Formats: sequence, C-alpha cells, structure tokens
Amino acid sequence: MLLEATANRLVYDLAGLDPDTKFGAALHFFVNDTLKIFLLLAVMIFAIGVLRTWLPENRLREWMNRGGIWGNLVAALFGAITPFCSCSSVPIFISLLKAGVPLGVTFSFLITSPIINEYLVILMAGEFGIPVTLAYVASGLFIGTAAGAILGKMKLRHLLERDFIQSSQNQSAPTQFNFLLRLRYGIDEAVSVIRQIWIWVMVGVGIGAFIHNYVPQETIHALIESTGIFSVPLATTLGVPMYGSCAAIVPVAVVLFQKGIPLGTALAFMMAMAALSLPEAIMLRRTMRLQLIALYFGITTLAIIFTGYLLNALTPFL
Repeated sequence: MLLEATANRLVYDLAGLDPDTKFGAALHFFVNDTLKIFLLLAVMIFAIGVLRTWLPENRLREWMNRGGIWGNLVAALFGAITPFCSCSSVPIFISLLKAGVPLGVTFSFLITSPIINEYLVILMAGEFGIPVTLAYVASGLFIGTAAGAILGKMKLRHLLERDFIQSSQNQSAPTQFNFLLRLRYGIDEAVSVIRQIWIWVMVGVGIGAFIHNYVPQETIHALIESTGIFSVPLATTLGVPMYGSCAAIVPVAVVLFQKGIPLGTALAFMMAMAALSLPEAIMLRRTMRLQLIALYFGITTLAIIFTGYLLNALTPFL
C-alpha cells in the first residue's frame, strides 16, 4: 500500500498526469513495479548474501565431483542459490572447470544459475503465486540437471580451448567472518548484483508497462492463434538472442500471461532469455569451440521448449 501511494503521488500528484490516460496508467505501472522490484531485490539479495557466508563451497565442489547424476543435481542446486545472470555465471563456470569438476556438471550450474534466483522466486511468488513458482523452480532444476547430464554423457571435453585456463575472479565468499562482516558481505552482494541488473529491470518493467496499457488483448490472442502449437518454440527462439536477468523479464512474462499467452509459453520465453544470450556465447568462446557452444545452446533450448509444453499442459492444475 505504501508503494502504491508513493507511485500515485509521484505520477498523479507531482507529475499531474491523468490516471484515465494510457500514458498516465503506463507510467504509474512503471513507477509502482520498479519501486516494488528494487525493494524486494535489495532485501532478498542481502539476506541470501549473509546466508552464503555459511555456505561450504569446498564441500560443494567435492559433492559435484561424485559420479552419476548426483553431481549434476548438486551443481543445479548450487546454481539456484547464486544470484547471477548468464554472463555473471561464466567466471564461476570457468573456476569450476579449473578445479577439475566434470564438464557436464559445470554446465548444470551454468544453466540453472540464471534461470533460478532467490529474488526471482520472490518476484514470481508475488506475481504468479506459489504453485506456479514451485513449478517453475522444479522445471529450472530439471532443465539444468538433465541438460548437463546429457552434455556430460557426450564426452565433449576435447572441444574446450586448451588455453582457457586463465586467472578468473574468485566468486566465493571469504571463509572467516564475524557478525559485522557477514552483514557487510550481504550489503556488498546486494549492491553488486543490483548494479549489474538495474537497467534490465527497468527495461523489463518498461516493456511490461507498454504491453499492459498499449497492446490490445486481441493482438496477443491473434499472435497465439497464428502460431498455434508452435507458440512455445517461437517464444523460446525469440528469447535466446535477447539478454537480461529473470528479474528484468518477470514483468513482461506476467503481462503476456495476463493478456492471454499460455503460462508455459510465457515462462519458456523468460527461461530462454535468462539462460541463453549472445553476450554469454561470446564470453564462452574463450573457453570452448563453437561446436560445443552450439550443442550447449541447442540442448538447453530443446529442454526449455519441452518444459514450456509441459507447463502449458499442467496449467489447469497450478
């Protein structure tokens, strides 16, 4: 209510805009959602940053080196609790490779880390509800675990560039903390992540505000009818070339769903935009050959498409 009142004052009282106009309503949507998202991000990333000071990352590396799909699942879970976009996950991916973690296991981390974030879970719970959020998280873990396991079975380590082992930033939290240092680490984590994604959050909210107030529902329905069963692969394909964090695309996905796009289709677009991006491919090129990048993108895209269809089928039960 406080955020809503603040948005009303800024847009309608101070700016003097008419709430009955499309522009006034769109700007109110933008201001209200931006305030809400940044407040949630700051609180949630700070809390997770403090919790990460207790995270035994050396033990996690040992678990990831275990045989079978267990290592993929641990890597996917580790990725789910790290608040990084696709590009920010690459340095940790490289450090895991240098530590001797199997290639398929490191891919499980690389895929899951941008798809599932703590702040994303909070945002989705508020926008879509708990059942849909749990289905999304389970889907993200499935995609990361399954795609990483498939890539690992293909024995592709020979497609890594031999000179990729270079010094990379250590993303792990320090091992010795007192209470004040834990708080400081949480604050630094929140500031660092928000600095990386703030522009994408605002772009996402801006697109959501435009769609919400300017795009007729009939246009969305026409798009669905024109693509039919191919709406999921189309949405996934459109999401891959784009770049942004899930926090940026959540408002867009919410509005698309409200306008009639099937839930699985909207979430597939969000997953593709978060997990795969052209900047990420460029960064990965220094570590692997183009064939491996293509396989990674292709298998992950197929997994997202499958998940989109599955979520569309399960929508009546969520």
